[in-house]
Amino acid sequence: MFNASRIISIRTDRTRLVILVKEPVPGKVKTRLAKDLGTICATKWYRNECRKTINRLARDPRWDTYLAVSPDNAGMTSRIWPSQIPRIAQGTGHLGNRMKRVFQQMLPGSTIIIGSDIPGIKVSQIATAVRIMQKYDTYLGPSPDGGFWLIGYTGRRSLSSKALENVRWSTAFAMDDTINSLGQFSVGIGEVMSDVDNLSDLYESPHTRL
Repeated sequence: MFNASRIISIRTDRTRLVILVKEPVPGKVKTRLAKDLGTICATKWYRNECRKTINRLARDPRWDTYLAVSPDNAGMTSRIWPSQIPRIAQGTGHLGNRMKRVFQQMLPGSTIIIGSDIPGIKVSQIATAVRIMQKYDTYLGPSPDGGFWLIGYTGRRSLSSKALENVRWSTAFAMDDTINSLGQFSVGIGEVMSDVDNLSDLYESPHTRL
């Protein structure tokens, strides 16, 4: 059985940027987008978007970049992802379980988690989040659909068992539910950005190309 607790070297004096990635297997990624675009085209788009996001953000010296991969076995051994970037396994459960697991693996210190389907995400936006989130316990970058594209956690206060639980993921209530789950944590709100879940998201983004 795969051991998800792979030992990695973490610099606690720097913010960690963790990009959630999923092995781009047709039929397993961007399934809502595939309904309109087709399975192969949707998978190709996702794979290319992952590559561009990683290439754009991982070189910056102001943070250390990690990939949180899914599924665990395939992702940790995949040749698709750059070998020089450290990987951790997302593990099982809903999105909240997996993000909380990432945060716990990255302690102590500050960690930012983003998705890999956000066209046009800029280095400057991550740099802004790194700077501003230090004023709060947590930090969220909202999406127009009620979710969020970025979540940051400074690690100064322990996450409770209720954190990131009972969240209606993939709905218009996801961000509000997330904030409620964090209890008394202070929450900073950042820039609004769109991810791509369906064809209309793809057409509305000025940064996308098929």
